[in-house]
Order: sequence, then C-alpha cells, then structure tokens
Amino acid sequence: MTTKIIATTPESEIVTSRIFNAPIETAFSAWSRPEHLRNWWGPAGFTNTFNEFDFSVGGKWKFMMHGPDQGNYPNECEFIKIEEPTLIAWKRYSKPLFQVVVKFENITKDQTKIVFKMLFDTENECNKLRPFVTDKNEENFDKLEVELKQMLS
Repeated sequence: MTTKIIATTPESEIVTSRIFNAPIETAFSAWSRPEHLRNWWGPAGFTNTFNEFDFSVGGKWKFMMHGPDQGNYPNECEFIKIEEPTLIAWKRYSKPLFQVVVKFENITKDQTKIVFKMLFDTENECNKLRPFVTDKNEENFDKLEVELKQMLS
C-alpha cells in the first residue's frame, strides 16, 4: 500500500525555507545519507542514534533523538516519496503525527533552496506545535549549514 502526501492548507502547514551554499546534489546527500543526517538532524543540543535507515519508498527510518535535557525521544518514520535530487517525503508513526515534504531547488550551481514542510491533518494539530517548532526548525537548518560546510571542505 502506498501512502500519499496529504492535501493541506497553509493553516495546517509549518514551512521553513533557506538558501544554502551547496550544490543540490550535496544538499540532497545531507538528507539522504545517514552518515550525514545523524550529524545535524534535530534542534540545537540534540543528537541521534539511528537504528534503521532504509532510504527507499516504503523504507523505514527509526531513530532515537537524545535531548540536551537527557531525555530520549523515539521516532519512527516511513519514506513515502523520493525524487532525487529534488524531493523527499516521509510519514511519522510516532507522535506528534504529521508528514514532512522537503523540496530542493537549484538556485545556482553552488546554491540550493530547501523548503521543509510539516503537513498536519488538521489546523488544530498544527497550531499545537507551531509556537515552538518554527524556531526549532531554524536551529535544525543552522546545524545543516555546518554539516554542508564540512561536506564541501
């Protein structure tokens, strides 16, 4: 059974975007290769232990996020759409429930715009997370910038 990307409205989405100084292939690799993704995924102060990472449609991504507060947060996701190097989408099976769509847009040969969308079934569910997730997504992108610089050095 194939999971489709849910249809949403702007009120039931949280969107973060940024232009990164990296070619689109490098940016895509930072998201699609676990040896890079584990280095930067999550807000400031978080680290990850990946238990499963099958980067294919229907493949599972299971990991534990370790918070700066010493908390451990289990995550389970399934990749639902992959179009290399322009799109990655997954569905979360751990709470809070939502889908993620990440789009990669070639700006120049050395710059990529990444649009990260969190898609919720309802506006109410989205609004529960919106107050703090927006800043945390920016922290995530800050860590991605560091990883991309290391990948290109």
